[in-house]
Amino acid sequence: KITAKDTMKALGVPCVPGSDGGVATLEDAKRIAAEIGYPVIIKATAGGGGRGMKVAKTPADMEEAFMTARAEGKAAFGNDEVYVEKYLTTPRHIEIQVFGDGKGNALHIGERDCSLQRRHQKVIEEAPSPFVTEEMRAAMGGQSIALAEAVNYVSAGTVEFIVDADRNFYFLEMNTRLQVEHPVTELVTGLDLVEQMIRIAYGEELAFGQDDIKLEGWAMESRIYAEDPMRGFLPSIGRLVRYREPVTSAFGITKNVRMDGGINEGDEINRFYDPMIAKLVTNGDTREEAIRHMCWALDEYYIRGVANNLGFLSAVMHHPRFQRGELSTNFIADEFGERFIPDQTEHKDLDLIVAVTGAVHRIAEGKLLGLQSRNLSGNIMSKQDTHLDDKKVVVLNGTFFPIVTSDANGEIGVRVRDRNFRIETDWSPRSPIFAGTVNGEPISLQIEKEGSHYSVQHTGLTAHARVMSPLAAEMLGRMPEKEAPDTSGQLTSPMPGLLVSLEVEEGQDVKIGEPLAVIEAMKMENQLFAERDGVVAKIHLTPGDSLDVGELILELILYQ
Repeated sequence: KITAKDTMKALGVPCVPGSDGGVATLEDAKRIAAEIGYPVIIKATAGGGGRGMKVAKTPADMEEAFMTARAEGKAAFGNDEVYVEKYLTTPRHIEIQVFGDGKGNALHIGERDCSLQRRHQKVIEEAPSPFVTEEMRAAMGGQSIALAEAVNYVSAGTVEFIVDADRNFYFLEMNTRLQVEHPVTELVTGLDLVEQMIRIAYGEELAFGQDDIKLEGWAMESRIYAEDPMRGFLPSIGRLVRYREPVTSAFGITKNVRMDGGINEGDEINRFYDPMIAKLVTNGDTREEAIRHMCWALDEYYIRGVANNLGFLSAVMHHPRFQRGELSTNFIADEFGERFIPDQTEHKDLDLIVAVTGAVHRIAEGKLLGLQSRNLSGNIMSKQDTHLDDKKVVVLNGTFFPIVTSDANGEIGVRVRDRNFRIETDWSPRSPIFAGTVNGEPISLQIEKEGSHYSVQHTGLTAHARVMSPLAAEMLGRMPEKEAPDTSGQLTSPMPGLLVSLEVEEGQDVKIGEPLAVIEAMKMENQLFAERDGVVAKIHLTPGDSLDVGELILELILYQ
């Protein structure tokens, strides 16, 4: 990365201010940070994928950022060298795909917008960028080609830029490999990038020129991660008990959905590798169409056994700011904070969720009564012995919705408050995916019976719904809420991993915000902090121990 920056500087390309090379000591890092001004970012020179990157907002943050970046670089890449750069607070991350054949031919294949990130890891990418103009594309592409020509670059490469609100761009780094997000470029250009790499490796010249590259339509990629957005996007491990990709769509959009994955139902996700499960890619003639296909596909993507980010991705896709294309690398932090709370996700039509839940319950209840309507001899009992109760109450995330259901001519009718819904579907209780039409409009969502309630996921909302009689609902409303046990004095592991270090000892006073322990998972270090003032009463583990989710590390006696 340092050599690439030096090359770009020599070509006159603006670079993000920072150190001229690797920084060996904490004192040097602090000196450079003081010169260029805070905030700064410490980066592993051999890093990638968000590993070995730590932000220091103030001088007090420098030691932790410097040491953690070095440790992650060493663990992930076998190289603990780092450098320092100015940290731009609200930029876009835009990259240019380049190709060189080693025979004097180099060109660019347009840009990708990779601004949707968390912890410096890309989450959603798209091509083209909603921010880049034709003039900007030509300028960024021209400088990227100049870099490729300067080093006689061979094969596919990606030149990455940070772009500010005024469309000023600064060279960040060059990745000399195929990128995770390369499918979006393939879908808008019609080129197979891997094929071109193989042809170049075989000694062929590029068979097309810069003027042959045309960007048509729009493509979007969502990275499907084994992580828990509700717990700060911490990685998750476990076995894929159920796994169903959205390759066959209820909406007939299979041609607009591409899956790049390498796992199957029954595979295990462990802590030694990156948490990315697969890449879900959609396209369309416009950005709006690509988003619409992505929304449908996410609602049909079904994973059980490990925590995952499907609901979070769906919430991002439906977010008004995302749909307007108003992106930055801080989008997730600004709009969702440190963690995603799915049951608080705004849903544009809760009555719709209630209606589908009521219809599903009626279907399931009808099938159950159908099974029960035969006596032990197998004879069908009279209809007067079995009936469906049309009046129900759906309790959705604690809110009571009285409903009335009916069925006729292959349709299920559901009245929710003062609205009528006509539902057509071939859903059966064995399917976790509901697909059908509501008032003639197609819909797909995930709905499963879990004990006494249904778990529903749609457009980023995760809801728990119970369907009961009006009398039962009235009784439920009188029940006192159960108080959760107080675990505020316990430090437990939020993820599976390795206990790298303990920052405290028994009997030590700690203040809110002070570090308590460091955990490593999937080659990244995560520091745990005190959430209250107190004293360390007992330490249960030692550095080097393996951790399960929820395992008790230490206990605090909290000060009142």
